Amino acid sequence: MTTKSHLRPWLELARISNLPTVWTNTLAAWLLSGGSATDLRLLWITFGASLLYTGGMIINDAADIAFDRQHRPERPIPSGRIALRWAWRVGLIFLLCGASMMVGRGGANPAVTITLALTILAYDLYHKPWSGSVLLMGACRTLLYLAAASPLLANPWSGPALLPGLALGAYIVGLSLIARQEAKPASTPKSPTWPLLLLLISPVLLTCYQSTIHQKALPIALGIGLLLWINRTLRQMRTDPPRSIGPAVGKLLATIAWVDAAALAPTHPKTALTFIALVPLLRLWQTKIAAT
Repeated sequence: MTTKSHLRPWLELARISNLPTVWTNTLAAWLLSGGSATDLRLLWITFGASLLYTGGMIINDAADIAFDRQHRPERPIPSGRIALRWAWRVGLIFLLCGASMMVGRGGANPAVTITLALTILAYDLYHKPWSGSVLLMGACRTLLYLAAASPLLANPWSGPALLPGLALGAYIVGLSLIARQEAKPASTPKSPTWPLLLLLISPVLLTCYQSTIHQKALPIALGIGLLLWINRTLRQMRTDPPRSIGPAVGKLLATIAWVDAAALAPTHPKTALTFIALVPLLRLWQTKIAAT
């Protein structure tokens, strides 16, 4: 068996096609807080955040083994391509190493980083039995923003990364609620109003804030474009549910980079446009490794 065939189940388990959105999150929070892209601490923060994300995704599948054996037997663990005990071991090691790396080498705030790691673990363990766990999923991305900004700020809870982080968290909650509809029977009534509202909160907040403070056109343009993109995606989702929900969720996951772009547009326009250019590339990667 080749190295590639050994590695692919782990890439599927980690949903690796979403990983670049973690990088855009950390870079956006870092730059918003006055950091330099050449600061070595940013590298450690990003590496540690990548391990936290990857470990969280692995534990997610390990915790879902009973459900996946019944509903998704093709996943790496129930199909036997990865042993359950190794998924737990690797996932927990990644969480521990990721948090340690962010704090020890990246200088991240220990309390924020530990809270992030525990929130990831809590979501993995309770997202199936507790419907409110979508709030934990949103909190993970908000806390990631704050953890990435924390080496540069005495109090990350009141810094410039807070509002974009909250907006991203709201977007993730809405996205998670939409994703849950995929597992529901086709006969179950679907009500996208509440997820739609949550999805709209993030670009609206960002656009209003950025345009008021900085009085620049690019944030408005990116915010309007993001609203139109989300609206188009939600319309596509309604065409043939539940089959159309999975592709819509993949598109909305890739759009996380656009949400980061909206936050950066006034102060770092070139980086913002680069983030938007990542969206179709992430969609292409999702055709190789599934995002959900």
